[in-house]
Amino acid sequence: MPRAPDGGRAPVPGPGGVDPVKALLHRHRELCERAVDPLEIAAGLEAAGITDRTAARFRHRDVFALAEELYARVPRTGEARPESTPPLPGPRIRARWALCALLPGAAGAATVAGLRLTQGHPRLLVAAAGLLAVALAVRAALRTGPLAGPPGPRAWTLWLLGYALFGDGLLHNVLTGGPDTLPDGTPDGDWPTALVPALALALAVAPAAWCAHLLAAGARRRLAGSRGLKDFTAAARPLLFGTFTLFLGALAALLALCGPVLGEPAARPQALTLGALLLLARLLTVHRHRRAPALAQAAAAVTEAAALALPLAGRLPHCGFLATPVRTLVDTWGEAAVPALACGAAALTLLLHAGRTLTRASAHAPVGAPE
Repeated sequence: MPRAPDGGRAPVPGPGGVDPVKALLHRHRELCERAVDPLEIAAGLEAAGITDRTAARFRHRDVFALAEELYARVPRTGEARPESTPPLPGPRIRARWALCALLPGAAGAATVAGLRLTQGHPRLLVAAAGLLAVALAVRAALRTGPLAGPPGPRAWTLWLLGYALFGDGLLHNVLTGGPDTLPDGTPDGDWPTALVPALALALAVAPAAWCAHLLAAGARRRLAGSRGLKDFTAAARPLLFGTFTLFLGALAALLALCGPVLGEPAARPQALTLGALLLLARLLTVHRHRRAPALAQAAAAVTEAAALALPLAGRLPHCGFLATPVRTLVDTWGEAAVPALACGAAALTLLLHAGRTLTRASAHAPVGAPE
C-alpha cells in the first residue's frame, strides 16, 4: 500500500467503497477548517508533501482540484465571503513600510556627509552615531512591509557588512606587514574605509523592499490563476529571477552614482555579490526558510575570515606556504576578489535554493511549514 506524505498509509480507492478524500480530510481537518480559500488548502497540502501525482491516487487531476473538494466538504458557519473578494489578496503598498525602506539610505547618506565634514575625535562620534542610526533604520525596515519576517543570522550579516567597510583595507595591510593603525574612516588612510559599497547597500534597502513586494504580489496573482502546482512553478520562476535581476540593476545604478559623488571606486563586484546574498537571504527568511541563508552567510563570512587569518598564520616560522593562496589571488585579481568570490558563491547557492523553494505555492500562502 502506498505511503502518505506524513508517514502513514495513504488510502487507495478500492471496491470496498472506501472514500480516500474523507481520510485525507480527517488528517488535515484543522487546515481545511481555518482556510478561507481552496488555494490556502492547496498550499498547505503541498507543504505537507502532497504532489499532483499523490492527488491522482485520490481521483483528482491535481492538488488544486483536491483542495477544492476538501474546502467544499468542510461545513461552514456564518456569512459567506463575497464572491468579489479576491481569494488571496496580494500585499498592498503602504506609506509606512515605503518610508521605513528609505530610512537606511537617508541615515547612511547623513553619516557619510558627517564623516566628510569632520576630523579627529568628532569624526569618531559621528561614525558611532551614524552606525547606530543606520542599524535602527534597517531594523525598522525589516520589521514592517514586504521585508518583515523572523530575524536572520545577525552575527554573520554584521561580519559581511563590516568586511565590506574595512575588509579590503585590512587584507591589504595584512599582506604588507600590518596593520599598524586603526581605520580613521577615510578612503585614503593607512587602513582605507570603503564608503561606496556601504552607502549603496544602505540606499538599496528601498529597491529591495519594492522587489520583495513585486515578488509577493506577483506570486499571489499567479497562485490565483494557476490550476496546478507545476503551472504555478512555471509562472513563478521567471517572476523570481526577474525581480532578482531588477534589484541587481538598481544596486549597480546606485554604485555607479555613489562612486563619482564620493570620489571613490565603485567596488562593483564585491558590493553586487554581497547585495545579492543579503537579498536572497532575506527573501528566504521572510518565506520561512531560515537554515539555508544562515549556512550560506556563515560560509561566506568564514571564507573572508580565513583569507585574513591565513596570511597572519603565514608569518609563523616555516608556515609561509599558508599565505600563498590568498597572496596569489590578491596579486591576480586584487583584494576585492576575496569578498566577491565568497559572497558570489554563497549567493549563487541561495539563488538555486530559492529557485526550488520560492517557486512553490506553499511559500506564498498564509500557510506552510517552516523549513
